Amino acid sequence: MDTVLSHIDSSKPNNSNVATPAGNHSVFTGNDSHHGPTAAPDSTLGRHIARRLVQIGVEDVFSVPGDFNLTLLDHLIAEPGLNNVGCCNELNAGYAADGYARARGVGACVVTFTVGGLSVLNAIAGACSENLPVICIVGGPNTNDYGTNRILHHTIGLPDFSQEMKCFRPVTCYQAIVNNLEDAHEQIDRAISTALMESKPVYISISCNLPGIPHPTFSREPIPFSLSPRLSNKKGLEAAVEAAANFLNKSVKPVMIGGPKLRVAKACSAFVELADASGYAVGAMPSAKGLVPEHHPHFIGTYWGAVGTPFCGEIVESADAYIFAGPIFNDYSSVGYSLLLKKEKAVIVQPDRVVIGNGPAFGCVLMKDFLRELAKKLSKNTTAYDNYKRIYVPEGSPVKSEPKEPLRVNVLFQHIQKMLTRDSAVIAETGDSWFNCQKLKLPGGCGYEFQMQYGSIGWSVGATLGYAQSVPEKRVIACIGDGSFQNIIFLINNGGYTIEVEIHDGPYNVIKNWNYTGLVDAICNGEGNCWTTKVYCEEELIPAIETATAEKKDCLCFIEVIVHKDDTSKELLEWGSRVSAANSRPPNPQ
Repeated sequence: MDTVLSHIDSSKPNNSNVATPAGNHSVFTGNDSHHGPTAAPDSTLGRHIARRLVQIGVEDVFSVPGDFNLTLLDHLIAEPGLNNVGCCNELNAGYAADGYARARGVGACVVTFTVGGLSVLNAIAGACSENLPVICIVGGPNTNDYGTNRILHHTIGLPDFSQEMKCFRPVTCYQAIVNNLEDAHEQIDRAISTALMESKPVYISISCNLPGIPHPTFSREPIPFSLSPRLSNKKGLEAAVEAAANFLNKSVKPVMIGGPKLRVAKACSAFVELADASGYAVGAMPSAKGLVPEHHPHFIGTYWGAVGTPFCGEIVESADAYIFAGPIFNDYSSVGYSLLLKKEKAVIVQPDRVVIGNGPAFGCVLMKDFLRELAKKLSKNTTAYDNYKRIYVPEGSPVKSEPKEPLRVNVLFQHIQKMLTRDSAVIAETGDSWFNCQKLKLPGGCGYEFQMQYGSIGWSVGATLGYAQSVPEKRVIACIGDGSFQNIIFLINNGGYTIEVEIHDGPYNVIKNWNYTGLVDAICNGEGNCWTTKVYCEEELIPAIETATAEKKDCLCFIEVIVHKDDTSKELLEWGSRVSAANSRPPNPQ
């Protein structure tokens, strides 16, 4: 028979951090006079979600309240191990969950139906592109409204409640519509476990009248997930390793390059094992900065074609064989498709697949297993690194500033370099900070994050909040342009979207200049620890950094750096012209 719920008041949790429904409420079936199994007052849907989040490592959830998610938020904040971080808009809540997931391995955000969901969608798409498991929870319509042909607020005015879910479908690996308590436990657990296994975002819609209702399926603490580990096909692994070893051991000057999918493959340590065993010159694609240790003795820098670390591109592109572990070759990472690589020289290792030259290919082979086994089969070969040492010329230092000379960007980053330790992390915003931060030399343990595949301008502001919340022991240094906006934020004010200027200039790339330090002071409004200053020259920058790292080390420090609108890195000038050329290719003849 159909299961029916008696009318229940979804009240807020009481002082014991649990939900307390009013009256004597229970679950019963249609015409049966006997009551079914009763559930304890704290056995609610909302409490189960909160416990699950804490169990998988989420201690902070980023939210924007709306009438469809308020009861859910009551039950989330009642969980002792879960902290609610209120955000001013859904997009930044999503960006914060993205940043949190980068350091913690999983993140979560809570928004309201459609008007909130479609606002956070851009951030979820970015997390999808970066292979980050973000649990996006949306407060959904009342269960009684499904199938009634009613029009709800916060929608586009159609009686179709699936529009939001359809928008999320391409950028999430699982979508759950929870509007019935009978299968809520299964749907939530399936969604969260899928996010962890696939390392992608998931979408969970929770009807607004369900979070406070007890149900027998939530009557005990959730049992920790025991996710089936992904395993390599043993024969496929052996064949892939043998073929790759034969291919590489015949080469004269092989190199190895780490890519961004090292993270999702959990293969960073295996990559280092291979580097140690092989003796190859080691580089990183730009989006893998922070995943490949720069203190490794054979590290030669960032491979980014014409705009990478000096001498790195020459060594890589002159090699007769190269291993790319977890690469993404797009128009940005290939500098407008201008890399001088040949497929027949490459061993491409993806998270679960290996392709050698123009073939053969091996599926069901995990990257970490492949790299570790390959390390046992390769002959030591330091030729490429020896060649690098022969041609390497140390980089120069910026020209010393004249007294009170307007501050230059290269001088600013010279001082940021001195600030970096194993206890710091760098967040680089989309723009010229990409190129300037790539040149920073990261000490062992220093974190580094940026969003290269999706490249959403403004991502770093919310991501800095989430990342810092997830690793409170680190001092996060965020380098943000003025076109975007216990950490240090350098806002580099050059009056516009400089990265767009170098691709295609126009009046739309100039933005209204704000009083940014005044804005931050207004947001702080005397509450919390916040310190702001504005600097125009090196003489002002030095004491500002000293204050931020000493007297104000327990504050959010916001340093606005005023620079000339045309002060860009040479790498951005080169990259912009190549990307512009790629974008402006005429249509092929029909």
